[in-house]
Amino acid sequence: MLPRLGYFLFRHAVLFYGHGKNRKLLIGPLALFLYVRILMNLAPIKLLELIQPAVEGLGYEFVGAEFVGQGKESVLRVYIDSENGILVGDCSKVSHQISGVLDVEDPISGQYTLEVSSPGLERPLFSLEHFKRFKGSVVKLELRQATLEGQRKFTGDILEVNKGIICLHVDEEEVEIPFSLIKKARIIVNK
Repeated sequence: MLPRLGYFLFRHAVLFYGHGKNRKLLIGPLALFLYVRILMNLAPIKLLELIQPAVEGLGYEFVGAEFVGQGKESVLRVYIDSENGILVGDCSKVSHQISGVLDVEDPISGQYTLEVSSPGLERPLFSLEHFKRFKGSVVKLELRQATLEGQRKFTGDILEVNKGIICLHVDEEEVEIPFSLIKKARIIVNK
C-alpha cells in the first residue's frame, strides 16, 4: 500500500499558495517537495533561501535546518559540514553570519534561539539526496503516521532510493517508505 500511496502523492500532490487573485496551484513533484517541507517541521523555504547562501558563502556545506517550538522556546537549528570537519570556531563564524542576515531580513517573528552545529556522526537526513549519499548506512526514521501494520519507527540499512521511495532492509525484510511520509530521519552509527 505504501509504494502506491507514495507514487500517488509524487505524481498528484496539489498545493495552493498565495492569496486572493494571486492564488496559484502547484501539481506534482514540486508540490510534494513543498508539502513535505511543511510537514517535517523544517525551516520555511524563505528562511532556507536566506541561510543557505550565507553558509555556502563562507565555504561550508549547508546540510539543513529545522525550526521547532513556539514563542520563547523556538529554536532555529542549522547544520553545517566541511571536508575538514566542524570546530566550535566554524559554528561561531557561521552563527555570526546568519545572525546578521536574519537581523536585516527579519523573517522570524518573535524570539528564538539560533543554534549552529555539525550534523555529527548520527547526522539528520533532510532530503532524498542525503538518503542517496548515505546508501548502505543504517538509518533510524520516524513516520508522520503509522503504517497499516501500526508501525511508525523503522531502523534499517538504506538499500535504494528511487522516485521518492526509500527502500530499507529491516529485520530481514525489504520495506519501501515514501519520503513524503518521513517525519525525521537520522544515521545510526551503532545499531
